[in-house]
Parts: sequence; C-alpha cells; structure tokens
Amino acid sequence: MTPKKYMSEVIKEGKRIRWPKRDVLLSTIIVVILIAGFTALFLALEDLTAGSLIAQLKNAFGGSK
Repeated sequence: MTPKKYMSEVIKEGKRIRWPKRDVLLSTIIVVILIAGFTALFLALEDLTAGSLIAQLKNAFGGSK
C-alpha cells in the first residue's frame, strides 16, 4: 500500500466518524481533567505518606549510619 493511498483511506475513514456535539465534548473533557487531577493528588499524597513512613522506620531501626 502506497503512502498516498493510505492517507486517502485515513481521510475517508475520518469523515465517517460521528463526532460528539460541542457541549457533550466539553463536559467529557471537564470530567477527564477532574479525574486526572484527583488521581494526581491522591498519588502525590500517597507518595508523601509512604516517604514519611519509610523515614520513620529508618530512624526507629537505626537505618541511617
């Protein structure tokens, strides 16, 4: 398959897609951003907690020499 034919078929398939309406798209984007932000915050807090716990365990058992 030549690159020219491939690109023409990609464009043809792209025209068949039923794109969502603007209001549906924006609400979906907002939900995705909120979920990503919540997940990032959760993982950051979990990382800080784990780091603090490991530091306390090192100090309790004399890990830093």
